[in-house]
Amino acid sequence: MPNDADSAIDSSLLDHLVELRSRLMRAIAGVVLVLLGLLPFANRLYGLLAQPLLDKLPEGAHLIAVEVASPFFAPLKLAFFVAVIATMPWLLYQLWAFVAPGLYRREKRLAMPLLVSAVLLFYVGCAFAFFLVLPSVFGFLTSVTPDGVAMMTDIHAYLNFVLVIFLAFGLSFELPVALVILSLLGWVTPTQLREWRGYAVVGVFILAAVITPPDVISQLMLAIPMCLLYEAGIVAARLLAPKPQDDRGDEADRPLP
Repeated sequence: MPNDADSAIDSSLLDHLVELRSRLMRAIAGVVLVLLGLLPFANRLYGLLAQPLLDKLPEGAHLIAVEVASPFFAPLKLAFFVAVIATMPWLLYQLWAFVAPGLYRREKRLAMPLLVSAVLLFYVGCAFAFFLVLPSVFGFLTSVTPDGVAMMTDIHAYLNFVLVIFLAFGLSFELPVALVILSLLGWVTPTQLREWRGYAVVGVFILAAVITPPDVISQLMLAIPMCLLYEAGIVAARLLAPKPQDDRGDEADRPLP
C-alpha cells in the first residue's frame, strides 16, 4: 500500500496540474476575448498594416488577393496576432503566477522586472519595425522594381512578410533581457560579454543580413540597435549580477516542496 509520503507527492502533483490547467484556461480566455473584440475591426487593422506599402506604391497601385479566401483569412490571422501581442502581459502574468511559488526571494525580485522589460522591448521592436523599417524596406523594393513591371503584392504574402519582420525585430530587441538571464544563471559573466564584444558585433551584422530584406538600410537599422542593446545588456548584467552573500541568504527562502 502507498505510504503517506507517496500520497503527499501524488496530491502535490495533482494540485500543480490543476493549477496549470487553470492558468492555461485563463490565458486562452484572455486571448479569445480580445480576439472577439478585434474581429469587427479586422479589415481596418489590415488597412493600417498595409499603409507602409501603399504609401510607396505608384499611384493607382494596390494589393491583390490571389486566393479566393484570402480577403477573409488574412485579416483574421492579423487579428489573432494582434490579440496575442496585446494580451502578452496577461499571458506572462499567468506564467508568473504559476511559477512564482517555487522561486527564491531574489528570483521573485528579479523575475517581474525582467518580464516587464521583455514585454516593453518586444513592443518597442515591433513599433520600430512598423514606423521606421517597413517604410525604408518598401521604399527600396519599389525603387528597384524594373520598368514595365507592376508591383502587385498578394495580401496574404504581404501579411506573412510583415509578421516575420515584426517577430525578427521584436525578438532581437530582447537581447538585453537574454544577456541578463544568462548572467544570472551563471553561464556568462559581464567581463566575458565585454571580451566577446567584437564577436558579438560580427554576429549581429550576420544575423541582420540573414533576417532582413536585401537592402543595406534595413540591415543597419537592425544591426545598430542590436549593438546598442548588447551594450545595455552588459550594463544591466553587471548591475544585477548576484552577490555571493545573496546566494547564501536565499537558501532559507526556497519554498518547501
